[in-house]
Amino acid sequence: MPEQRRSGFSSAAGLIQYYDMEETRALKLSPYLVMGLGIGAAVFISILSWRGI
Repeated sequence: MPEQRRSGFSSAAGLIQYYDMEETRALKLSPYLVMGLGIGAAVFISILSWRGI
Protein backbone atom coordinates (compact mmCIF):
# COMPACT_ATOMS: atom_id res chain seq x y z
CA MET A 1 0.00 0.00 0.00
CA PRO A 2 1.53 3.38 -0.95
CA GLU A 3 2.36 5.80 1.82
CA GLN A 4 0.07 8.82 2.15
CA ARG A 5 1.75 12.20 1.91
CA ARG A 6 0.40 15.08 3.94
CA SER A 7 0.83 18.38 2.25
CA GLY A 8 -0.31 21.81 3.26
CA PHE A 9 -0.38 25.13 1.48
CA SER A 10 2.91 25.76 -0.32
CA SER A 11 4.50 29.11 -0.95
CA ALA A 12 7.77 30.39 -2.46
CA ALA A 13 8.09 27.54 -4.96
CA GLY A 14 7.62 24.91 -2.24
CA LEU A 15 10.37 26.20 0.04
CA ILE A 16 7.93 27.06 2.83
CA GLN A 17 5.01 24.82 3.68
CA TYR A 18 2.21 25.64 6.07
CA TYR A 19 0.46 22.83 7.92
CA ASP A 20 -2.79 22.84 9.82
CA MET A 21 -1.37 20.53 12.49
CA GLU A 22 0.36 22.08 15.48
CA GLU A 23 3.56 20.47 16.73
CA THR A 24 2.88 18.97 20.15
CA ARG A 25 6.45 17.97 21.02
CA ALA A 26 7.93 21.44 20.54
CA LEU A 27 9.28 23.43 23.46
CA LYS A 28 6.89 26.27 24.25
CA LEU A 29 8.32 29.42 25.80
CA SER A 30 6.52 32.53 26.90
CA PRO A 31 7.34 35.64 24.83
CA TYR A 32 8.09 37.44 28.09
CA LEU A 33 10.67 34.80 29.01
CA VAL A 34 12.38 35.14 25.64
CA MET A 35 12.46 38.95 25.95
CA GLY A 36 13.76 38.70 29.52
CA LEU A 37 16.54 36.32 28.50
CA GLY A 38 17.53 38.62 25.64
CA ILE A 39 17.63 41.71 27.83
CA GLY A 40 19.47 39.81 30.56
CA ALA A 41 22.08 38.59 28.08
CA ALA A 42 22.53 42.15 26.74
CA VAL A 43 23.04 43.52 30.27
CA PHE A 44 25.47 40.70 31.12
CA ILE A 45 27.53 41.30 27.98
CA SER A 46 27.50 45.06 28.59
CA ILE A 47 28.82 44.56 32.13
CA LEU A 48 31.57 42.25 30.88
CA SER A 49 32.48 44.74 28.16
CA TRP A 50 32.52 47.64 30.62
CA ARG A 51 34.84 45.74 32.99
CA GLY A 52 37.20 44.96 30.10
CA ILE A 53 36.89 41.18 30.27
